[in-house]
Amino acid sequence: MSEAQENYSASSIQVLEGLEAVRKRPAMYIGDISERGFHHLVYEVVDNSIDEALAGYCHNIFISINENNSITVEDDGRGIPTDMHPKEKRSALEVVLTVLHAGGKFNKDSYKVSGGLHGVGVSCVNALSKEFHVEVCRGGKHFVQDYAFGKPLYSVKEDGVSDRTGTKVTFLPDDSIFTVSVYNYETLANRMRELAFLNAGLRITLTDKRVVDEEGKPAPKTETFYSERGLSEFVERLDANKNHLMNQVIHVNTDKYGCPVEVAMTYNTEFRETIYSYVNNINTHEGGTHVTGFRSGLTRTLQKYLDSDTKLKGQLEKDKIVIEPATDFREGLTAVISVKVAEPQFEGQTKTKLGNSEVAGFVAKAIGEAFGDYLEENPTVAKLIIDKVVLAAKARLASAKAREMVQRKNPMSGGGLPGKLADCSDKDPAKCELYIVEGDSAGGTAKQGRDRKFQAILPLRGKILNVEKSQTHKVFSSESIHNIYASLGVTVGTPEDPNALNLSKLRYHKVIIMTDADVDGSHIDTLILTFFYRYMKELIDKGYVYIATPPLYLCSKGKDKEYCWDDKQRNDFILRHGGSLEDEVSGGTQSKDNNKIHVQRYKGLGEMSAEQLWDTTMNPENRMLKQVIIDNDPEADVCVSMLMGDEVPPRREFIEANATYAEIDT
Repeated sequence: MSEAQENYSASSIQVLEGLEAVRKRPAMYIGDISERGFHHLVYEVVDNSIDEALAGYCHNIFISINENNSITVEDDGRGIPTDMHPKEKRSALEVVLTVLHAGGKFNKDSYKVSGGLHGVGVSCVNALSKEFHVEVCRGGKHFVQDYAFGKPLYSVKEDGVSDRTGTKVTFLPDDSIFTVSVYNYETLANRMRELAFLNAGLRITLTDKRVVDEEGKPAPKTETFYSERGLSEFVERLDANKNHLMNQVIHVNTDKYGCPVEVAMTYNTEFRETIYSYVNNINTHEGGTHVTGFRSGLTRTLQKYLDSDTKLKGQLEKDKIVIEPATDFREGLTAVISVKVAEPQFEGQTKTKLGNSEVAGFVAKAIGEAFGDYLEENPTVAKLIIDKVVLAAKARLASAKAREMVQRKNPMSGGGLPGKLADCSDKDPAKCELYIVEGDSAGGTAKQGRDRKFQAILPLRGKILNVEKSQTHKVFSSESIHNIYASLGVTVGTPEDPNALNLSKLRYHKVIIMTDADVDGSHIDTLILTFFYRYMKELIDKGYVYIATPPLYLCSKGKDKEYCWDDKQRNDFILRHGGSLEDEVSGGTQSKDNNKIHVQRYKGLGEMSAEQLWDTTMNPENRMLKQVIIDNDPEADVCVSMLMGDEVPPRREFIEANATYAEIDT
């Protein structure tokens, strides 16, 4: 037994504070009480197992979504200590599960690094669960304990012998606290895949026990996530639907500079930079010193290589092309940065920005050395990268001119607002909504049906530009996109960053995409969302972007009328009023007489009256808005690239797998 194993005991568990406030203010500890916080409970438990993997003791993690939407997480680590805690005078296992900020991660002898930002861990999950069951195999023995709403039902007890080690936790979230009660398999799968990439050699198995076959018999779905090459495979996945500039990924994995640093990077022919960064497995959305170090190391290396080519430098001077390292060097770059820091200091709005200054130097040295060697050893690829940089510099000038058009006010359209915009009278952004509507016909109906006090309408003509395939200057030159910028009051560029989105004069805190309930409408939704994701992601991050959901049908029998948003609601109406499933109506806008049941299919918003559109889709008391959120940034990036990029086969595969009613042209 190693020294670390011997030293990991009850005395390793340090108590920082109690758990009293968790149930009263859960959002303070897990972010929110909706989808994100609900799934965060799973991540907190898995983090404990990941910590064991980082310490070198855990190789397998098993997660199950059980039939009742409880979760089981099991690992083959050392097992949480169960002996008596010297200060608390009770089992260390109970201390870990009942005291906030209690755990081995606060003791440097137990864990050199650990995941999680605040160490709330399983105690928080326990507090927010109706039922919580834990099993520990350790020292040849098997221990168990049960909880309800964070309260132990009995003391930790020995329940047999075991020839293995590890911890197994099963919990059922408290549905009186959370607004949702059903786990989303894909959301959990995306995070587990990410963790597998970040921890090469760790095997994570996710099972959904809720799945049944056509006969209603259990047919569990199981997926195993395992990565042998770690971040290299992560970058390959991110770039799978892009045209590669390099035929391989540069991969650095070292701890010789002061802390473990792993970086993988490559270049593609796209027009944007894609960087994802992690500290102790946590996605640092706001970046930090590790990202600063990576960028400075990359910039210095490319600048040095460019300076050594006197012929190229002379040509650039002759053509009056000035390279801007901060942007041109990074166009088409895809990179993932992962560092393991013993005592990370986080800052920023969401506490996901690394502040440890020393890390910048570590990462800069690591990437500078590896990238420099690669350029020297691969002159052909190096030339492709430099050519890409020169093209980026030329495109940047065109983009700058186009951006000026976005900022510039047009006196002919009333203080810079587009002529097609029907604005609202209220000027408080927190109360105002902007509906982005497909076409003048639907726009006219929406303008008549809206509440003019707080609802503004912006009709768009035709399908907007697919920004995924377009250079930046073409995006900013698009009339529809220019109108969106101008209507929102958003500009590009701040004193600190010329490419940053400036939301200081944002005019609406609800931006609602409202299109027809057909294939063309869905396509326009996707095009607009792609624009927001690539150019106004901050709006999505702040929760300002929504999709309206107009009804598909109006069912009526006599004076009894009901709007239906899906086929199930329509069929339920027919059955309630003496019809049958054979009475279904499909295609077009039509009425049909079934046992005197009339079903009207709305194919477009323009087919509704202004009053109907208000009642069903725009009235805050009745409408159903879908808020656009990003559960997992890398997976969202992969999805957008796949759906909106040039590669057809993966898009076809996605549609066939996900569309309930899809007809694919052969």
